[in-house]
Amino acid sequence: MTTILENNIIPLVTDEQKQAEETWRKSIPAQVFLNYFFAINYHIQEHDDATGGVQHLPYFRAHQAELTEEDLQAVTKMLHASWSTEYALRATAELGDEDYLRNALHWTFPQAYHAILSGLQAFLYTAGVRTNNPSLIRREVGRLVVRNAYPRPVSFYAAGAYGDFSIHRLPLAGYKPGLHIAGKEIEAQAQIGQFLRTTRKIKALATRQQVQANPNTAIRSQKTGKVLDKWTASHWQQITWRLGYTTIFDLLGRLRISQTSREIERFVEADIDFKLFHQSLLNIVSYLNGIHESYVAKAMGLERYEQLIVELPKHLQHSFVQERLRKQVAPAITGISPNNQMGMAA
Repeated sequence: MTTILENNIIPLVTDEQKQAEETWRKSIPAQVFLNYFFAINYHIQEHDDATGGVQHLPYFRAHQAELTEEDLQAVTKMLHASWSTEYALRATAELGDEDYLRNALHWTFPQAYHAILSGLQAFLYTAGVRTNNPSLIRREVGRLVVRNAYPRPVSFYAAGAYGDFSIHRLPLAGYKPGLHIAGKEIEAQAQIGQFLRTTRKIKALATRQQVQANPNTAIRSQKTGKVLDKWTASHWQQITWRLGYTTIFDLLGRLRISQTSREIERFVEADIDFKLFHQSLLNIVSYLNGIHESYVAKAMGLERYEQLIVELPKHLQHSFVQERLRKQVAPAITGISPNNQMGMAA
């Protein structure tokens, strides 16, 4: 009689572990994207002062504009668009549990982008740049960043030709970024640096494709006259002027993902902290909008700006707009801290 002994063999890797690893692997691109925006928010929080920092900038102190009534109406319309979009973004963040926020990415990505864009356009309008052209807006705001029109936390940028990018105003950006949420400033700067490089690379490759597709601009072989497929460093340098500077606004431009895009589905299905993602986005939106509102208020005059706030639509009354006016915009112009303002009012 033969006795068969059954050995209970425990596999080294269970199906559950395999599934978890597969989920994590698929989540890596979304996790990296979350890391980038968390890192930007972390960097802002680390270097921000109580009022946003614009009052220290010579560019801000010199900012002024002669605005007609028609101009004021145009700027007000842009601000209303910015605030209403931010209102919707905030409502989503307040309403949402994890599942809701996961599926809300379809609209919160573009909302975050457009909330900032409308406020930026209002600022640019007061600086004499009056356009809806995205390329022109991108070019002009890039110049403003380089000219120190923005406080230190968001004044970083990338420049240079493909293969030879340089990162400015992020001294720790050269360190290798990790796959985890930043817990130190060195980690945040490393991740922002990588985000700048990858974003500038995408722009450079797209620009090359655009240049080479146009018979009038294509770089050709000096021997054959044919459009070149392979480029050397000198060829990349020839198109660098077309890239402009890569700034935080280019990074935010990465949020413009359509609802039908496969990329957004990858985010929705990922295993990441969606509440943290939304909070990071919201903080960045609020910070940048506060900067732009400060410039607009200085251009139109604080009293006129305050009147604009009083006349806000109902859904925006007694909201984050007034809060930013009190904590960020008014102090930047008057030099009086929010606490002192309250004391004077009393």
